[in-house]
Amino acid sequence: QVQLVESGGGLVQAGASLRLSCAASGLTFSLYAMGWFRQPPGKEREFVGSIDRSVGNTRYADSDSVKGRFTISRDNAKSTVYLQMNSLKPEDTAVYYCAAKRTIMTDATVFQNYDFWGQGTQVTVSS
Repeated sequence: QVQLVESGGGLVQAGASLRLSCAASGLTFSLYAMGWFRQPPGKEREFVGSIDRSVGNTRYADSDSVKGRFTISRDNAKSTVYLQMNSLKPEDTAVYYCAAKRTIMTDATVFQNYDFWGQGTQVTVSS
């Protein structure tokens, strides 16, 4: 049984940092690209970033909303992917989800292309 378990969310003030973790089990972690998505209150789920399964190439949302502030990394030995979030803003408030994608050639920004999802972790940034 595949499980993705996010942790590290919480309530912080604007300007703070958080590191989210996503621990995977029940799959061969190194064979999966990993993605982070978020769903702000009342909005649709949106792509935050992804990391490929091999050399660790990363991709981030095209908008300026996360670039330069968020960093994705992975530790295949621990079957864990991380999302380091710096200089948090109130607009970063959302439920953050990690996801695993087995197929190589599908678009990592599209949530339908992912095979497994975590339950999500709440991040709330106060002004």
